[in-house]
Amino acid sequence: MKQITLSLLICAAALQASFALAGVVNPDCTAEKAAKSSATKATVGVGGRCSPAEAAKDTSKKAVGVEDKGPIEKHTSKNDTPAEKAKKAVK
Repeated sequence: MKQITLSLLICAAALQASFALAGVVNPDCTAEKAAKSSATKATVGVGGRCSPAEAAKDTSKKAVGVEDKGPIEKHTSKNDTPAEKAKKAVK
């Protein structure tokens, strides 16, 4: 009986850990998402991950053409610089 209880407890803990780690680490924040997050935080007390500062940062990165890329994406797209994007947009 103790083994079954311990096994179920371990499975439940592993499932909880997987749910806690699920989701986007750095969401793509927009002004709408920041407004919803602020409104939710004001009414409920718990908001989302988007703040007005994060939305402004993400919007400015999009306007300039800078993207956060991980090590895999950096190695796979060598000609995907802001200058190359500008050349493609002009063509």
